[in-house]
Amino acid sequence: MASSPDAWHGINDGTMLACNKQADGWQARLSLGFERREDATVLARREHVGPLRVQKPFHPEGPAVCHALVLHPPAGIAGGDELEIAVRVGDEAHALLTTPGAGKWYRSAGSWASQTIRLEVGAAGVLEWLPQETIVFDGAMARMQMRVSLAANACFIGWEVLCLGRRASGECFDSGAIHMHTRIEREGRPIWLERGTLEGGAPLLHSSAGLAGYSICATLLATAGPDASVTRACRELIPEEAGALHGLTQLPDILVARYLGHSSEAARNWMTALWHLLRPVMPGRVAIDPRIWRT
Repeated sequence: MASSPDAWHGINDGTMLACNKQADGWQARLSLGFERREDATVLARREHVGPLRVQKPFHPEGPAVCHALVLHPPAGIAGGDELEIAVRVGDEAHALLTTPGAGKWYRSAGSWASQTIRLEVGAAGVLEWLPQETIVFDGAMARMQMRVSLAANACFIGWEVLCLGRRASGECFDSGAIHMHTRIEREGRPIWLERGTLEGGAPLLHSSAGLAGYSICATLLATAGPDASVTRACRELIPEEAGALHGLTQLPDILVARYLGHSSEAARNWMTALWHLLRPVMPGRVAIDPRIWRT
C-alpha cells in the first residue's frame, strides 16, 4: 500500500501502526479492552489503525465505571470507507461508550461504506453503547453491522437513533440504501436477530408496515430485562414530540423499545429517559449523563 501524506497513525504500547487512505476510502480499526482491577474499571488495551480513536478514559461516576468517547476524526463515513470497532469488557468490569457528536454517512458516488461493531462482555460485566444520532445523507450506500456476545450474567444496553436525510435542510432519503444487521447472543445462543434493508425512495419508507413516512427511527435494546413495575414505567413515558410513534416489548431476555418521529432530539431524549429508568435495576447504578451530551 503506497504511502500517503495524509495517513493517520496510531500508538499501541510504543509501536507505531500506520494506515494509508486507499483510493476508494479509509480502512480503519479500533480495538478496546476494559478490565476490572480491584474496585476500578480501566481501559487496559487500546489499539487503533486509521482514523478511529478513543479519547482518554474518565470516571465521572467513580472508579467502578469507565467512560470513553469513540472518535472518527474525518467526521463522516464516505463511500469505500471500512470501519471496524471491537470492544471487550472483562469480568465484573463496567464501561460506557458514546460519541462526541452525530455520526454521518455521506452520499456515495457508487461504492458501499461499512461499519462493523463487535462487542463482548464477560461474566457480570456491563457494557453501555450509547452513541449520539446517526445521519444518513441522501444517496449514501451504508452497511451497518453489530454483534454483541454476552456471558451468562452479563448486561448490555445499547441504542441507535437513525436520521434518514437532513430534514432541516429539506433533504429526504430518496436514493441510496442502508443494510443493517444486529445480532445479540448469550453464551452463543441468539436472543436478538434483526436484519433489514432501507432503500432510498422505496414504498417501505412510507408504508404503515415500515417507517410510516417518518424520517427518524430509533431502537433501544437492553438485556436481562427489568421487573414488571419498571417495564410499566417505561411504557408510560410519553415522547415530547407530538405525533411521534413509540412502543416497548419485553421478551424473555431482552427489552426492545422503538421510536418513529421527525425530531432526533426528541428521540434521544425519550431513549435517555428510558435509560434513566432501566439503569438502576439492570446494571444497578443511577444514570449519570455523559457531559458531552450537554455540549
